[in-house]
Amino acid sequence: MKNIVDPLLKWYEKNKRELPWRKDKDPYHIWISEIMLQQTRVEAVKIYYERFMKEIPDITSLAHIDADQLLKLWEGLGYYSRAKNLQASAKKIVEEKGIMPSSYQEILKLPGIGEYTAGAISSIAFNEKVPAIDGNVFRVIMRIQNSTRNISKTKTKRELFNELSLIMPDQPGDFNQALMELGATICVPNGMPHCNICPIKKYCKANQENTMLELPIKDTKKEKKIEHYTVFILLNYHTVAIHKRPNRGLLASMHEFPNIKGNLNKEEALKYLKKEGYQVLRILETDSSKHIFTHKIWYMTNYIIYVEETDQKNIWVDIDTLETEYALPSAFKTQLKQLKQEIR
Repeated sequence: MKNIVDPLLKWYEKNKRELPWRKDKDPYHIWISEIMLQQTRVEAVKIYYERFMKEIPDITSLAHIDADQLLKLWEGLGYYSRAKNLQASAKKIVEEKGIMPSSYQEILKLPGIGEYTAGAISSIAFNEKVPAIDGNVFRVIMRIQNSTRNISKTKTKRELFNELSLIMPDQPGDFNQALMELGATICVPNGMPHCNICPIKKYCKANQENTMLELPIKDTKKEKKIEHYTVFILLNYHTVAIHKRPNRGLLASMHEFPNIKGNLNKEEALKYLKKEGYQVLRILETDSSKHIFTHKIWYMTNYIIYVEETDQKNIWVDIDTLETEYALPSAFKTQLKQLKQEIR
């Protein structure tokens, strides 16, 4: 394992991608980028990161920004609990010392920060010799060792943390990023890894045994739960109805079009709307839609409904206001597109 350190560092210095959060070692910049990069592609994050930094340049700004405005900035990135945890952490930091804690153990105490993110921040920003193990690092190391240990197991994660701690160099941040960069660009998860240009090829046992595509070993993903919804796009002249989701659970505190569980046909939808007190002038069934979450799939039957009057149960806004001021989850972007097509 120790043999990979020097060639990996030299390779990283020459080949690392130019990314906006790598321009300096500001812990705030590293923190925001690492949270955004969870479950999101690098190219997509670049745009969000630049916009986020323009609007929320520091921890104090993050602590005090309006929650709805924060969610609007995060709109499209998904996993919105990440944004809420960012603000919760910022508030905690401001209340305590006002600056980002500098040690791995202290960073780990912040809401929404796990071992990987704490390792990334502490090693890159504060030069602490601690590993930062993400999916890329797991894959690289398991292939180097030709290890059949299950990376889904806590025991394997702890063992790898200890193994990497023993070989951590004086440039721990660069080493952690080098491992991640190698996994993202050369020792890739899908398709054949680019072993011919790998700087540590000669130390890789999986390459020698031709077992790269069999590793790493991990638990099989559970089947996603399927749920059906009927979505009502309620229109009154130039305004549309939205409401805020509960503060807890999936898509917490986000705004959405009114909906109920179940797949209602047009007759059932009209009956439901009448029961809810709406005087329907016209109802149009549009194309159904699907949204895939980490653990479930939503199938949605969509209706555009013209109603006589607004109500007090919902927020009624025009389309421009909806798009500029309210955070609408990606699950409802199809309905927004259908709405805009109908109006225009």
